[in-house]
Amino acid sequence: MPAPTTSPRPDATAGRDPADPTPLAPHGAVGVLLGSAWYVAAVLGTGILLLPALAVEVAGPASVVAVALVLLASVPLAATFAALATRYPDAGGVATYVRRALGPTAARATGYWFFFGVCVGTPVVALLGAEYVVAMVGGDGPLVYVVAAVLLVPPFATNAVGLRLAGPVQLALTGGLVAIVVVVAAAAAPAAQTAHLTPFLPHGWAGVGAAVSLYVWAFAGWEAVTHVAGEFRDPRRTIPRATAAALVVVGAAYLALQWVTVTALGPAAASSTVPLLDLVDLRLPSAARVAVAVVAAVVTLGVLNAYVAAFAKLGASLGRDGDLPRWLEPGGEAGGVPRRALVVVGALATGYLALAVATGGDLGPFVLVHTSCMVAIYGTGVVAALRLLRRGTPGWWAALAACVLVVGLLVLAGAHLLVPAALGGVAVVVGLVRSRLRRLGATHPQAPDGPPRATRVQRPRQDSNLQPTD
Repeated sequence: MPAPTTSPRPDATAGRDPADPTPLAPHGAVGVLLGSAWYVAAVLGTGILLLPALAVEVAGPASVVAVALVLLASVPLAATFAALATRYPDAGGVATYVRRALGPTAARATGYWFFFGVCVGTPVVALLGAEYVVAMVGGDGPLVYVVAAVLLVPPFATNAVGLRLAGPVQLALTGGLVAIVVVVAAAAAPAAQTAHLTPFLPHGWAGVGAAVSLYVWAFAGWEAVTHVAGEFRDPRRTIPRATAAALVVVGAAYLALQWVTVTALGPAAASSTVPLLDLVDLRLPSAARVAVAVVAAVVTLGVLNAYVAAFAKLGASLGRDGDLPRWLEPGGEAGGVPRRALVVVGALATGYLALAVATGGDLGPFVLVHTSCMVAIYGTGVVAALRLLRRGTPGWWAALAACVLVVGLLVLAGAHLLVPAALGGVAVVVGLVRSRLRRLGATHPQAPDGPPRATRVQRPRQDSNLQPTD
């Protein structure tokens, strides 16, 4: 599950010609090895804990084709965001590109999609980890919901006091999970049966399309590392290489896991809630089952910790920019603790978890809403890339190909696009209200309650030539 985009802050690239090919000066200390691990951690996520089983449920053996299709679609998407990150290494990520190319309303919609839409995935992550914990210790269905609620507490507690799980620790945990996947896939491979490949298309190509939509969750995250692009050493060289390495690792991991899930577990995979543990039971000793459950739970905590922090920072920055109530603004600055935004994020996560419980723990709709918002973000991102990147360069061609693929993903998202469409409508309404308040502030600068805060945005903006007003 990729990290939400924060509102852009002034950076070293402000005012830079988008087509300027001059290499950027070296920034941080992240090289190809650590950068590759960063990408793998952002993209692989917790999808490997359940998505193989969900994909078998909707597509059968053809789910392997769905994984391959999403992997191919990831190539131009990853290349597009890598090209943007090398030219604009700013913590604003996609919002920075969208604001420069499409204006503040589109950037506001992108922020809303992350804050309200991607947050729908929070209970999914918690429930995935809870499934593995309960499967290890034993218990009935309701215990899964209790464990999921408990898993949500530590991330909010640590972020409330300003603590963060160190990046290297999170990478180590994700690396451990990848290692578990490799071991499980290798051990389960001898149990594969080609008979499980028939019927290959039990639900037709529509089922493959549904599996593709689910797997967008797994391959979302190529835009996430754009937020830390400034930490890379020589971004123009390091980011493309790290992206390529991560594509190979992530693609191989998901293809191998989906293959053994289909061929080793067979039709039983469709009803599995803990496919990794079921694969472990085929060949490995019980100790491996405990290791898988422990790693899954700890990685779940790490992912939740990172995303709670990101959602809270995003909420504070949206409050700072007037896109959400300014009450949320405190703590959004570097080193600050956005406790008010944490309260709102906690309310959202609790509400989404309660909805998941009320619907019987069916995670499919939550994953699809999450992925539809991610696809919408990809849409604004690739359009921004076509406007910002120099025509004819490899990055521009990648953006063009990604644009075609995103259109296909939007079609597959179908009715679930109502959620990002509604959030986009709210972003438009907020922009109209802000414009009217700005005009009223200009007409009545000495209102009894003091100068309206909207007058702040009347000062010249950085990159004003690239940032049209609402």
